[in-house]
Amino acid sequence: MSRIGRMPIAIPDGVNVSVAENNTVTVKGPKGELTREFPKEMTIDQKDGNIEITRPNDEKKERALHGLTRALLHNMVVGVTDGFTKTLEINGVGYRAEKKGNVLTLHLGYSHNIEMTDPEGVETKVDGNKILVSGIDKEAVGQWAADIRSKRGPEPYKGKGIKYDYEHIRRKVGKTGKK
Repeated sequence: MSRIGRMPIAIPDGVNVSVAENNTVTVKGPKGELTREFPKEMTIDQKDGNIEITRPNDEKKERALHGLTRALLHNMVVGVTDGFTKTLEINGVGYRAEKKGNVLTLHLGYSHNIEMTDPEGVETKVDGNKILVSGIDKEAVGQWAADIRSKRGPEPYKGKGIKYDYEHIRRKVGKTGKK
């Protein structure tokens, strides 16, 4: 049995979870509301302030969906209570970011500036050479951070570019002169 799938999800105070037909789950909390449709094979029950997910049999597909469903539902509950944040760092001479309204402007050494408009439900903040991406949907926050990073990924020789704050760049030795 899936070790992740069988773990119950505790519903904190101030969070309302409702399961509609077709396994459409709506989670409302202090930070907002998230809705997602889950596979029909899984059974989602609320008992004693917990959410439990059960599967019909032990086939490979159902085992995989069991843990996935639980993880996605847990991320929804955490998102509406605490939210998610990713931090990006900009390294390089002249590389910087600016924020005006909901438009993030990146100066990354190209002949033009890159302007990116925040998607709905995701917010970016600029703090010196750091970009903070936050929101209640973990998937949307991670995708938007990856999109920002893709504009100029870190290079291995000088470490210039945009990287995650926890990311370690393996540095390479540059070329040497002839002897």
